[in-house]
Amino acid sequence: MSEKKTATLDVPGAVLTYDVRPAESAGDETPLVLIGSPMGAEGFATMAGHFTDRTVVTYDPRGIERSTLEPGAAPATPHTHADDLHRLVAELGAGPVDVFASSGGAVNALAWVEAHPGDVRTLVAHEPPVPRVLPDGDAAHAAMLGIHQTYLSKGLGPAMAQFIAIVTHEGPIPEGWVEQNTPDPAMFGLPTEDDGSRDDQLLGVSLRTLPDYVPDADALRSAPTRVVVARGEESGAQLAARGADAVAALLGTEPSVFPSDHGGFLGGEYGQTGKPDAFAARLREVL
Repeated sequence: MSEKKTATLDVPGAVLTYDVRPAESAGDETPLVLIGSPMGAEGFATMAGHFTDRTVVTYDPRGIERSTLEPGAAPATPHTHADDLHRLVAELGAGPVDVFASSGGAVNALAWVEAHPGDVRTLVAHEPPVPRVLPDGDAAHAAMLGIHQTYLSKGLGPAMAQFIAIVTHEGPIPEGWVEQNTPDPAMFGLPTEDDGSRDDQLLGVSLRTLPDYVPDADALRSAPTRVVVARGEESGAQLAARGADAVAALLGTEPSVFPSDHGGFLGGEYGQTGKPDAFAARLREVL
């Protein structure tokens, strides 16, 4: 794989770090942008290796890994991330681009297409966790905000244990989910003592700002962007997969089924391995 070129971009309230991997061979000249949230560029190393015939762009969202925040910067919303992505593509002079976006990155990418539809040719939005579009939206929304409150009051271990529990939960989220689910952090190898830090971007920011996002169906349907909503074949009735089903229905389409589960594209990054070869083949087919 060609050597990646790393650079930074100043945006309001943050400095983004991004990587560009030039194409090694002739192929589609449209750059491919791979994004997650709060996962950074490192999570797409395996997937980038499957697209050496295209220029591949990855980045760390603001506050994640190499991307820094200015002191006092407001908590980032999906719309904040959408503006960052718009500025990144403008900096590269690369639009319109193709985008594979997963999890919170898929939420941010939907907001990006709503605000700047000319930036994106095709968006594959993989398992966006969007509680407000679910039949149990109020309960799911409250549960996500409740985990954020657990983080503020008890720290990383108890909150991350609840987060793991909710993302693996099958089916609708019942009312009062947080009060009914307080797993022992030690079960997941998590710290049981609160170290007092409150700088985790997932628990401290994303779970505070992401649950309020509601896709603008009219804007997405009227955009020149081809929007493909995707879900994992092994994801069952988990929250993010149900979000994919609901967003697809909102747009009047069917979800595109991908191999494996929520982390199906991972090839050992963060200690997780899905089915990256099959996943990449499916992504190439869909694109």
